[in-house]
Amino acid sequence: MNKTKQFVQIFPHSYFISRGVLTGLTLLAAGCGNDTRDSTTEAAAPAQQSTAVSAIASAELSNYSAFARPQESVYFSYADLGVEANAADKLAVTLGSSVVPFQAIDTDSDGQNNGIVVAIDLKAEGKTSIEFVEDAALSKMVFTKQTQAEISHKEGGEWKPHTKTEGFQEYVGGSFKNVSKLTPPDHYTDHSNWIRYEGPGIESDKVGYRIYLDWRNGYDIFGKSVAKPVLQEVGQDGYESYHHKQAWGMDILKVGSSLGAGGFGFWDGKKIHNIGKSKSRTATITNNGSIYSSVKINYLQTEVGGKMLDITSNLSMVAGSRLVHNQIKLSDSLPNLAIGIVKHKNTEFLQGPTNIPGDTFTYIGSWGKQSLNDDHLGMAVIYRPRNMNEIVNDPKSYAVTLRPRGEEMEYYFVAAWEGEHGTGITSKEAFVAYLEQEIEKLTIPARVRLKTALSQQAAQKPLTAAQAIAWSSKLADAELARKTLKYHAGGWDTHRKRTPRFEYDIVGLNPVAYSELAKETGNPAYASVLYKVTGSFINEKGEIAAYKQSNYNIDSVAPGRAVLELFKQTNEGRLKIAADTLREQLHHHPKTSEGAYWHKKRYPHQLWLDGVYMGMPFLAQHSSMFDDGSALEEVVNEFNLTRKYLRDPKTGLYYHGWDEAKQQDWANPETGLSAEFWGRGMGWLAMAVVDTLDYIPADNHELSAPLVALVVEIADTLVKYQDQETKTWWQIMDKPSAPGNYRESSASAMYTYFFAKAVRNGYLDESYTQVALDSYQGLINEFARVHPDGTMSMTNQCYVAGLGFGRSGSYDYYMSEIVSNNDPKGNAPFILSGVEISRLLSKP
Repeated sequence: MNKTKQFVQIFPHSYFISRGVLTGLTLLAAGCGNDTRDSTTEAAAPAQQSTAVSAIASAELSNYSAFARPQESVYFSYADLGVEANAADKLAVTLGSSVVPFQAIDTDSDGQNNGIVVAIDLKAEGKTSIEFVEDAALSKMVFTKQTQAEISHKEGGEWKPHTKTEGFQEYVGGSFKNVSKLTPPDHYTDHSNWIRYEGPGIESDKVGYRIYLDWRNGYDIFGKSVAKPVLQEVGQDGYESYHHKQAWGMDILKVGSSLGAGGFGFWDGKKIHNIGKSKSRTATITNNGSIYSSVKINYLQTEVGGKMLDITSNLSMVAGSRLVHNQIKLSDSLPNLAIGIVKHKNTEFLQGPTNIPGDTFTYIGSWGKQSLNDDHLGMAVIYRPRNMNEIVNDPKSYAVTLRPRGEEMEYYFVAAWEGEHGTGITSKEAFVAYLEQEIEKLTIPARVRLKTALSQQAAQKPLTAAQAIAWSSKLADAELARKTLKYHAGGWDTHRKRTPRFEYDIVGLNPVAYSELAKETGNPAYASVLYKVTGSFINEKGEIAAYKQSNYNIDSVAPGRAVLELFKQTNEGRLKIAADTLREQLHHHPKTSEGAYWHKKRYPHQLWLDGVYMGMPFLAQHSSMFDDGSALEEVVNEFNLTRKYLRDPKTGLYYHGWDEAKQQDWANPETGLSAEFWGRGMGWLAMAVVDTLDYIPADNHELSAPLVALVVEIADTLVKYQDQETKTWWQIMDKPSAPGNYRESSASAMYTYFFAKAVRNGYLDESYTQVALDSYQGLINEFARVHPDGTMSMTNQCYVAGLGFGRSGSYDYYMSEIVSNNDPKGNAPFILSGVEISRLLSKP
């Protein structure tokens, strides 16, 4: 994604509160009753009463964007902060001598808070550091209320036959009462005068929305001409008043039977159907705080697309934002879920970027004089193109159809009204610029470096062989409990949210890491991963599930190492057949003119760093085991060609990819090279060369010498680009100071493994021992996060990166890819690095 430097700068407003002015201070939104206050406290405690301020964590937050981000919302789970949930009620968040607005929230709607959301001003391309402190006084602070969620119905009256709709009833008399949970009776319908403004409402200081809790399931908009919470005032005197301009604003959208301002429905190929008949609908207010509010709606036994489904919709808003985050869970698959906005006459359809990576957000929207006040209104839904089927058009709505991943779907919807208080959005150009900024913020959220007292305490233990194995075991145990054994054939790939395929990481690298750890520990649970995961893909005939040779995808060859390792342990014939199938692919796999393997058939003429790891260690091992090493010369040639075409002679770093045809959008038209030095790309190469040397006879100098020389050359380069503060490495290796760049853990783990194994096997001299040890300690210090339950996580992993199909290979592209935790592409190298450090420290 291109950085949006051309956008108008949005300068942050000051909302930090000095500890020195807290005495007797209660910050409440004017005119809001108890229903609109943060329910956790009544008043802020005097700061001077604080006696023991104990910092339990600190976080450095970085803004990639060329524009400021006022009130950026950042969430921290209690588990990540290293505190038990039942001890978290004394936490507060500070920035120097000021207190940052924070709120304890319940993200999974189970009735228990499980983390803290912070609203922090981030300067353009700037960094800010905050602390989480244990302070009973500061923890009770109440901040200006900027968000609200509510649902209200009448009591004290009675149901009578509906005056306008035969067969239905309306509620007569009584008064409204706010409740936290509501299920309408079966006879409830629109305009029954029982639910105030006909459903739950949610708002920020910018805009409000209501969701019809009836057959329409449309989303409507309350335009706000004031910043304070207003929902508690809306509809107290009936449905008609809020359709006209009030002191607070008004209902500004005619929804009819459309999707409204961002609702969801079903596309049948011709028209969009609202989520109509349900056995019941229940709305629950799950958070109602100063900077974060949310409402959950459960649709029970709903007929959609010929299926009977249960649907849960979790809608949330944060302070300072017009966006609503809608997280949907389905009880069964629904491939044509439609999200969209009402189509009004004289509106202009808007569409966001399309040639972008799958996980980058984009939008469809509209702009025009479409408000009930006859002024300008912009609306949009924001989604990931990876989930998109098609953009559709029916008489009532603009919409996009989506494929839920694992019966789950998330998207955002937004409205910007010309009459909004303050500096509103008054032109199509301004609305488009606003949407471009919002999708950048969603795609590249604030970078977070979190340090916790619990993790730092664990990292201070002396580095010994046993301690290295203990770290590997800790992560291995945590992942066994979380998801490792789900990767079997027909199981579940948690990160990709799909049935597992014969993948290089979950079926190949991860089981190999467990196998190597089992050799050091003797733990049968680790040893069983190879059989339960990799082995599950191979039937008695040796056929490989979820694998297709004709794709000529070199990523699919990488699991062959796990297959060979399992064969060595069991001697099962089916495994030999499967390994031979993968070897057969390489016999026919397309190559460049000089013999380098294409990355995939669908990536013609392209050599990628990833592919060297995916294919060459397996080919070397298979050739050594079964054909007397006849393919080893071909293996070494692959490394030579990789060095020839991908290595930059000035820096010694390696570009991610090379297109021999020089035709790809990402390729330099003169050199065919991609633009950047991606950390994990070179990590794959570094691991590949030391692993391949396991199968090159040491006395065959013609073959071993080029690879050993390559090891030395890579080592010297890596030392030059190592971050000296942390002894880790960056996502884009030569741009440590560039906005949004971050220290990346999977590459750092791969390099640590490379150094430790290369020193242990004598490819590097003993002077590199300290480099290996420092790298490992840096890995622990920077990326190992210990949780209160004794488990751990590995953080700041680039989830994936590639070239082509919207992936431009630019710096901005690498910044746009998701930063995740506990993905096998990072966790497996972490486990392996601990194993190799232990072996290095145990070496006589």
